[in-house]
Amino acid sequence: MTIPLAEPETLAPGTLRVTPLGGLGEVGRNMTIFEYDGKILVVDCGVLFPEEHQPGVDLILPDFEPIKDRLDDIVGVVLTHGHEDHIGAVPYLLRLKADIPLIGSGLTLALVEAKLKEHRIKPFTLTVKEGQREQVGPFDLEFVAVNHSIPDALAVAIRTPAGMVLATGDFKMDQLPLDGRITDLRAFARLGEEGVDLFLVDSTNADVPGFTPTERSIGPVLDQVIGKAPRRVIVASFSSHVHRVQQVIDAAHAHGRRVAFLGRSMVRNMTIAEQLGYLKVPDGVLIDYKKARDLPDDQIVYMSTGSQGEPMAVLSRMANLDHAIEPGPGDTVILASSLIPGNENAVYRVIDGLTKLGANVVHKANARVHVSGHAAAGELIYCYNILKPKNVLPVHGEYRHLIANAKLAQDTGIDAERTIVGSNGTVIDLKDGVARVAGQLDIGFVYVDGSTVGEITDADLKDRRILGEEGFVSVIVVVDSTTGRIISGPEIHARGVAEDDSVFDDVAPKIVAALKEAAGNGVRDNHALSQIVRRTIGRWVNQKLRRRPMIVPLVIEA
Repeated sequence: MTIPLAEPETLAPGTLRVTPLGGLGEVGRNMTIFEYDGKILVVDCGVLFPEEHQPGVDLILPDFEPIKDRLDDIVGVVLTHGHEDHIGAVPYLLRLKADIPLIGSGLTLALVEAKLKEHRIKPFTLTVKEGQREQVGPFDLEFVAVNHSIPDALAVAIRTPAGMVLATGDFKMDQLPLDGRITDLRAFARLGEEGVDLFLVDSTNADVPGFTPTERSIGPVLDQVIGKAPRRVIVASFSSHVHRVQQVIDAAHAHGRRVAFLGRSMVRNMTIAEQLGYLKVPDGVLIDYKKARDLPDDQIVYMSTGSQGEPMAVLSRMANLDHAIEPGPGDTVILASSLIPGNENAVYRVIDGLTKLGANVVHKANARVHVSGHAAAGELIYCYNILKPKNVLPVHGEYRHLIANAKLAQDTGIDAERTIVGSNGTVIDLKDGVARVAGQLDIGFVYVDGSTVGEITDADLKDRRILGEEGFVSVIVVVDSTTGRIISGPEIHARGVAEDDSVFDDVAPKIVAALKEAAGNGVRDNHALSQIVRRTIGRWVNQKLRRRPMIVPLVIEA
């Protein structure tokens, strides 16, 4: 569903305005802003990881433009849990105003603070836990325990005089979680009795029937794979997946193996998790990876980053033999994670590379070494029936997920008119139990490329794709500034076109003829002459070589 661009009307008194700035139509950069009585509350502030058609990009941020001029009105940022797609953009928001308060659970804030330390930002924080209520500006916040693939995740109920909103964050309903902390359905039922006016609900698995398997079902599989492995074991997972790391540590310990963490984020996050008591490590199990190389191959498990095929992450570097640890015959590699949409090709390239080196690669397609952290359709229906919300805004998912989630809501009796399938920038006003679309902002992608933020445009990425796929052709011509006559050239050079420069000998006379004709017509402007050169060689290359390279003409006056 595409909502036409329209400037939102002035916010009426007593109305709550809800605007997602990321996370709708994509898996990542989750961020939603709530405005009431001139004050703004932000829920989550995450990043999106680039796909193959975005070469050179490190991260993609939410578009802060709608709030850049209103930073003083922000009363706080609620962080539902510690995954990158919910906290990764916090440093970039706090670069704009460092004293915006951050609100979240103990583990979530610890992970954010470690990240902010690298950016030399010391945040103002408020640690909360399930069952706690806090008044933040005009927003009365209540925090509810939810189960996810990271400990300490929270949903948040946001009460205002305009109505109550319940935002789940990412969640599932695992009834046998490793830490014993289940999604608090009693609190959901109580909120439902009070009346949920708008339900912002995780959509990632809305098109998956049934219920998500329990986390505990992974443990026996990991135990079996690690127990049978003849040599080294390398497990790749998200660097924040504390439960998965716990299962790997338990299985390694049971089979007399030690565990070494690989990857800066893995080491940092698991150190924090252990210090806070979320990760239980038996004495003597952890070992520094440099010392681990001295152990016999059948006594070590490496826990690494790179489960999504990221080029610079540990697992990709291993597959490319660009790491101190080089997988080989007899080694076992376990990819204990899901595939984030858009990463499929990168992940399968890594699997192929590891297999080619002789490693036995175990992944979700051939063994149950991962279960999702998101509620499937059966769980979502359960929530709708408990809460009976007046209005629903599916969030956190690609469009097929949002639409599937909306359909589930309608199946439970929620009116289609009260089910809003929006996109990033959709402005929704809530008052008197009615949510309606009040406008659509033009929300773009903000690219982080090295040290630059927001400088790279879609046009720059198009140029990079052309350079990578079609190559580069430069043409240098020196002309007389008075007569327009060619003094030197054209000199043509190509890179990445898979042709010798001599192939362009045929087009040189055409460039000369085109410039001679332009000179006869009195054309002396450098830009105009450059465009003539570009069009002439561009048509020829397209017709003769069936290519569309980047063409850079340089006309020099003498």
